[in-house]
Amino acid sequence: MWIYQKHLQYPVRVDRPNPALAKVVVAQYGGPDGELGASLRYLTQRYTMPMPEARAALTDIGTEESVHRGYQLI
Repeated sequence: MWIYQKHLQYPVRVDRPNPALAKVVVAQYGGPDGELGASLRYLTQRYTMPMPEARAALTDIGTEESVHRGYQLI
């Protein structure tokens, strides 16, 4: 389905902590408008879809959203 290669697109060097950037990153991971929230919304909405094609699309979108940040759905 997907191939997930865990590597950075560009080299990153961290010299010192940046609390403001850390707050933004954490909000994108688990905040109300973050990747995890989007993934769970798609995956829960699939249960109300009457058409199998729509259910399949929401499943695909939800799982794709979950792998953007490396979440593993169990």
